[in-house]
Amino acid sequence: MRQASSLRLLVVKCHFQITRIVCNQTSPRQTVCGVSYCTSPRIPAAMAKAGVKSEVSSVMEPPVALRRSARNARNASKKEGVIPIKQEDPPVKALAGSARRNKRSRVKEEESTDVEPPTKIAKRSSPSPSTTTRAESETSSPRKGAASRGNGRSGEGRENKENKEADLRAKKLKSYAQFANKSPFPDFPRPTAEECQRAYDILASLHGERQRPEKVVSAPVDRAGCGDAPSVLDALVRTILSQNTSNKNSTRAKLDMDEVYGTGDSEERWGAIAAGGPAKLEKAIARGGLGGVKSRVIIDILRQVKERYGTYSLDHLQGLEASGDDEEAMRELISFRGVGPKTASCVLLFCIGRDSFAVDTHVHRLTGMLGWRPATASRDETFAHLDVKIPDSLKYGLHVLFVEHGRKCAECKAGGKNLGRCELRRAFKRSDGNVKAEEEVMVQEALDSEGVSQ
Repeated sequence: MRQASSLRLLVVKCHFQITRIVCNQTSPRQTVCGVSYCTSPRIPAAMAKAGVKSEVSSVMEPPVALRRSARNARNASKKEGVIPIKQEDPPVKALAGSARRNKRSRVKEEESTDVEPPTKIAKRSSPSPSTTTRAESETSSPRKGAASRGNGRSGEGRENKENKEADLRAKKLKSYAQFANKSPFPDFPRPTAEECQRAYDILASLHGERQRPEKVVSAPVDRAGCGDAPSVLDALVRTILSQNTSNKNSTRAKLDMDEVYGTGDSEERWGAIAAGGPAKLEKAIARGGLGGVKSRVIIDILRQVKERYGTYSLDHLQGLEASGDDEEAMRELISFRGVGPKTASCVLLFCIGRDSFAVDTHVHRLTGMLGWRPATASRDETFAHLDVKIPDSLKYGLHVLFVEHGRKCAECKAGGKNLGRCELRRAFKRSDGNVKAEEEVMVQEALDSEGVSQ
């Protein structure tokens, strides 16, 4: 490269000297890149006499030479007896290039000064295994890095979800254990055992006797029911379908679900429901109401059951019933996300056969109307209070009769008004005569029934 630069400098000096000799102020000139060049046709002939090679002069020739000037130069050289050398218009990039194409050897020679020795190239082309391993460990592809980051995020997401589920389970168990086997309102005396018996007698006279069957032999096929199934898992799903809806709507949801996934309590059926996902299940049970909420709860319960026990079954809770450990069965049921005291109590009462007083929207409304709980008590607090106050022998019958009366009585249903005709109301007329407070309780229950009960 240094030799080429020196050669160019020599040509420039030579061109300058010839220009001074040949050119005068009236000679034609052309300016290229800020440099003024003389385009007189006598310059090539003078350069030929000076012995300057045309290949070198072509390097420093103005980039854009007029064709007319080239012809004039050739004609002048013929007249003077000098053999002209062909002059070509070099491309614009000639100033930045190294030399003409036909001088490949010179170009290679110049470029060889910037090339590293072959030994170094060989070393780079075949790195050692340790170097390759180190380079791969230090520099990873963007896709691999993104995949690793995605796996890390998904792992963190699963871990966070598991932690949230564990926290929620711990809070539910702590809340339940706080008032297990004792009332959250120890100074609230009602209902007494005599009041419970009187209420049962009145409701039985209106709607008939209700006694618990000795054993649930088979699940009903024409309705959803509320926990009355021999399979604990099936009873739990049926109870969720019956939440905050009528028997007619819950039955529609159950029949539609059986049409899509089949009937029975097989491992394959529960696996198909879980594999189908919440969207498919929501579409199947849409006619029952709140399909989006209930489908997510059911799918999540199936997932939790499979992860804990390796199979879609909760029948081991029947063994806890045989040992008389009601609290252990209740704690295990409410440990599932989406299952609260009301749902667990229904499964215990109707499926497992335990004495548990389940509190749904009808029971909560009627017991508030009768004054058996504080007006501000929630459903869970009402369950804890009444499960202690009501005798075990009346829990099944009173629950079933309260639900039936709350659906059929015009005065006791949600939004009903006291007309003085309901026998149950007359028997338990509030001593303070505060009918307005009773109506407020019933209106509040009507609003609460719009949400999903647990």
